[in-house]
Amino acid sequence: MKIIAFGGSNSTQSINKHLATYASSLFENADVEVLDLNDFAMPLFSVDLEKHIGQHELAKAFLAKIESADLLVVSLAENNGNYSAAFKNLFDWCSRIMKEIFQQKPMLLLATSPGVRGGASVLEIANNALPRYGAQIKATFSLPAFNANFDLEENKISNAELDKELKDIIKSSF
Repeated sequence: MKIIAFGGSNSTQSINKHLATYASSLFENADVEVLDLNDFAMPLFSVDLEKHIGQHELAKAFLAKIESADLLVVSLAENNGNYSAAFKNLFDWCSRIMKEIFQQKPMLLLATSPGVRGGASVLEIANNALPRYGAQIKATFSLPAFNANFDLEENKISNAELDKELKDIIKSSF
């Protein structure tokens, strides 16, 4: 099984990329590729720019990565209660090429943040919106208070109860 995982942030220290990487490591016998949104940085989308330059090659490359997957593990950063600008821009460029960006791939949808809500707002938005763009969301998980519940040195959830919750979700949903 091929897993494409990514954090919906362009931060070089993305806590969501850490969570997506960890969650994808929990799938047995999987070939995991973790994407970095910085590899897909494009100018701010506008229809005027699209008319001038056409479909951006990096958007095509991202869609090809999604096509190569059997399963998606996506952890979205929350900026002011919504998607990060980096994820939204990539989403906008890709949706102009293919409305069903996520190509009917099964998805584990995650979010985390330093706060106690763990990206709950963006998780709710994405859980409602992404299926209209071809995401087959099989399960969701929010990790609250990332700094208190994730060990960066071990690259895993340090809170035993939350770690078990994620593992149970994966076991029962995939």
